[in-house]
Amino acid sequence: MCRRTIRALLVACLVLGAGCAGVAPTEPSGTPTPSAAVDDDAPSTTTAAPVATPGSDYDTTTVVLLDANGTELAAVDAWVADTFRKQYTGLSDTEALDDGHGMLFVFDGEGDRSFVMRDMAFPLDMVFVAANGTITTIHHAPVESGGDLTQYSGRAKYVLEVPMGYTNETGVEVGDRIRVEGR
Repeated sequence: MCRRTIRALLVACLVLGAGCAGVAPTEPSGTPTPSAAVDDDAPSTTTAAPVATPGSDYDTTTVVLLDANGTELAAVDAWVADTFRKQYTGLSDTEALDDGHGMLFVFDGEGDRSFVMRDMAFPLDMVFVAANGTITTIHHAPVESGGDLTQYSGRAKYVLEVPMGYTNETGVEVGDRIRVEGR
């Protein structure tokens, strides 16, 4: 009897843990209105669909992306996902995301993180950032439909989600840095 109870508890923990394994950004259902330094000749990833907003319970910040020499590559107006609920939801309730807008996931400390594209309507670039501000990993995540979701992993204290292709358009690469205004 005791083994059955323990086994049932372990299965319940595994099921709950599996559902949280991919923390898809769900907080800003829309995008903040950031001003990014983008080459006018570069193709735009801006969508024509209306952008929903995450609501008044989201703080916003500006994330400045810098190359290895400290030159500003872009700036993103981002909703801040700093609670489990906001991180779990991420951008999944968002209809579209304009260039220069995104969501910044802020964790208590640096660690191994995994995200998925659960219920997403548009593709993303996921930028994983160490506690010191250095970009450690960039994933280009397409929209997925049904079945098993791809896990996008990296080591980070911060994860910045922007429209897919934004990092290519702005020249952001692994090894570059971010500066979060007001933090």
